[in-house]
Amino acid sequence: MIKPVGSDTLQPLFVYDSDKHDALMHEAESLPSVVISSQAAGNAVMMGAGYFSPLRGFMNVADAMGAAENMTLTDGSFFPVPVMCLVEHTDSIGDAKRIALRDPNVEGNPVLAVMDIEATEAVGDEQMAMMTDKVYRTDDPEHPGVAAFNGQGRIALSGPIQVLNFSYFITDFPDTFRTAVEIRNEIAERGWKKIVAFQTRNPMHLAHEELCHMAMDRLGCDGLVIHMLLGKLKPGDIPAPVRDAAIRKMVELYFPPNSAMVTGYGFDMLYAGPREAVLHAYFRQNMGATHFIIGRDHAGVGDYYGAFDAQSIFEEEVPAGALEIEIFKADHTAWSKKMNKVVMMREAPDHTKEDFILLSGTKVREMLGRGEAPPKEFSRPEVAQILINYYQSLN
Repeated sequence: MIKPVGSDTLQPLFVYDSDKHDALMHEAESLPSVVISSQAAGNAVMMGAGYFSPLRGFMNVADAMGAAENMTLTDGSFFPVPVMCLVEHTDSIGDAKRIALRDPNVEGNPVLAVMDIEATEAVGDEQMAMMTDKVYRTDDPEHPGVAAFNGQGRIALSGPIQVLNFSYFITDFPDTFRTAVEIRNEIAERGWKKIVAFQTRNPMHLAHEELCHMAMDRLGCDGLVIHMLLGKLKPGDIPAPVRDAAIRKMVELYFPPNSAMVTGYGFDMLYAGPREAVLHAYFRQNMGATHFIIGRDHAGVGDYYGAFDAQSIFEEEVPAGALEIEIFKADHTAWSKKMNKVVMMREAPDHTKEDFILLSGTKVREMLGRGEAPPKEFSRPEVAQILINYYQSLN
């Protein structure tokens, strides 16, 4: 199996030993504590689950600046984005060196992790601006990732953490949320050697389904891991339980047995385009995938990024040898009226736009809201029905 990034073994930060876990939970209740941001909570969950291995905790400002500027930490190791715990103030923890981090996304703010603080640093406006520009390629406050990153506070708490729970992901999505440890174990149990991962924050229409089949066939893969984001999205995106049901129905009906896993991970979307694509590849290697599909405008939002910037960054900016996972570069896929099948648009140079069945997201949402299924060349009818039920429930 492919090795985790920067190590021979995965290094999840969740405390699995039950006695240690109980002792830490007991200790945490008496520690000074702070309710952290949703983005920091997602970072803690990802570290606990092993996706961000071998990070041992939240980055200090020097490491965060290095990750933003050139994807390299001060010790020379690779990480593509800052992983920070930014807070507005330290009133509740004072100068304590050992604290409990509390979950902002669960009622009652339960303890998420215990942290040993190595540094408490003020982050200057110029430093925030540099990190924002490098990671998001824009400082537009309307960009949802920029708004979330800059809305957390300007005090950085850094140091190792011990993770004690996986927030609402484990309770709200018990059949879907999986740690990198669990996915690696299941890949081994299934006997897969070559595995392609597919990232999604949306339901999968026919073009997405066929793209996965194409990648599996061309790469000679044993298995596919459909890995959906379960955390916070932007307004208007389809909720995770609906996506989950739609994707599971598609896999049940249109993939051979033991060829696809439907899983999810707990993290808030950054919408950071190219830089987030590298992060996605990083944690897919940690979960055991050997290949990763990156298509047009991967992890983008609006028109902040070029259509294929998320592919070119791997050749132009990622340090050589930083990742072993291989990228399957995909173009937009759509149904060809000429060929009577889904194709990558770049592989049909004799086609015009009119030769494809192309529907905007707005158009599809309008159809679903009226109870109309999109054409069978766009969406499987069984998937469409699940989405119709959701959109009509909003009326």
